[in-house]
Amino acid sequence: MDLEFTAEQEGFRGEARAWLEANVPSEENGTGPLASLDTADGFEAHRAWERTMFDARWSVVSWPEEYGGRGVGLWEWIVFEEEYYRADAPVRVGQNGIFLLAPTLFEFGTPEQRARYLPPMASGEEIWCQGWSEPDAGSDLASLRSRAAYQHGRWVLNGQKTWCSRGAFADWIFGLFRSDGSAERHRGLTYFLVPLDSPGVTVRPIPQLDGETGFAEVFFEDVEVPDDQVLGEVGRGWEVAMATAGSERGLSLRSPARYTEAAARLVELYRATLATDPVRAARHADDVARAVVDAEAYRLHTYWTASRVAAGERVGPEASMNKLFWSETDVHIHEVALDLLGSDAELLGDDGRPPRWLDGFLFSLAGPIYAGTNEIQRNVVAERVLGLPRG
Repeated sequence: MDLEFTAEQEGFRGEARAWLEANVPSEENGTGPLASLDTADGFEAHRAWERTMFDARWSVVSWPEEYGGRGVGLWEWIVFEEEYYRADAPVRVGQNGIFLLAPTLFEFGTPEQRARYLPPMASGEEIWCQGWSEPDAGSDLASLRSRAAYQHGRWVLNGQKTWCSRGAFADWIFGLFRSDGSAERHRGLTYFLVPLDSPGVTVRPIPQLDGETGFAEVFFEDVEVPDDQVLGEVGRGWEVAMATAGSERGLSLRSPARYTEAAARLVELYRATLATDPVRAARHADDVARAVVDAEAYRLHTYWTASRVAAGERVGPEASMNKLFWSETDVHIHEVALDLLGSDAELLGDDGRPPRWLDGFLFSLAGPIYAGTNEIQRNVVAERVLGLPRG
């Protein structure tokens, strides 16, 4: 693993940094920060930001040029992600498509599907949500009961998906449906791509504690889907879904820059606390140090993973270890920040919203749940990485 970037890659970094500094929505340039993407107005503002990046060819730098990318390598993508978080740029409203579905399309999609779905995904014209969880099939995804039947040359979908991130305002959903009820649990599943304005689809937003709608449940009642909206082979959707899950848990969803930048802000908070409350700061010196070390360890692990992928290897079950690490690191960083802030951490801003550290902490608590609960990921690590017997 080479830890040094080339001169060309550093030149790319400089170009990305300059563009982001000039264009990221901010108070300084009178364009931001953007409203929460879990509101209708904020969602559309984030969609417009995706379009701005796409027009400048920064939205998906590692994709081929015909799909809106720059045709650069995986390392340039990592460089861009580092600069994106350094610039404190908006959360990617299209991340479900760009970071999860797109790698799956590149691996399993037909040329026609890639040409159809990738450009509008990159531009923000079409935002995707994920249709995995069901009321009785969360961590045990293979127990899902939503079904697909082939009738008169088309698929007919029935069932319910829940906890669909971005689902309240998204345009499309990707998800699994059982197409063969007689098959074993992990067989007989098919991966579908479905527009949310299809006849028979009902989207019901799920309000969060703050009243915003970051999720939705989606109902399918005799929804007709053509063959060209099946991704991968019929009946082998589990394999396709696991490729998506590998992206979610492994390399693409959680950039290491997210954690190194958070750790750097934590150090700044520690120094400020040290000046005003040295006793409180001293109690958490080791915790701050651990946060910095863990963030750096995750960055180096990502470099190692990228080196393997660049050499043609796939991210396997060890992605579950990665998911455990980044989710628990996120919680730890924010817990330490709240401890340093003390009771001040609970004060709302002038806009009535939680301040950044508290808001980040509340979101971090979801990390051990989404992308497969950490309890399930520990089982995966035990069985598929360590080779331990099933309990």
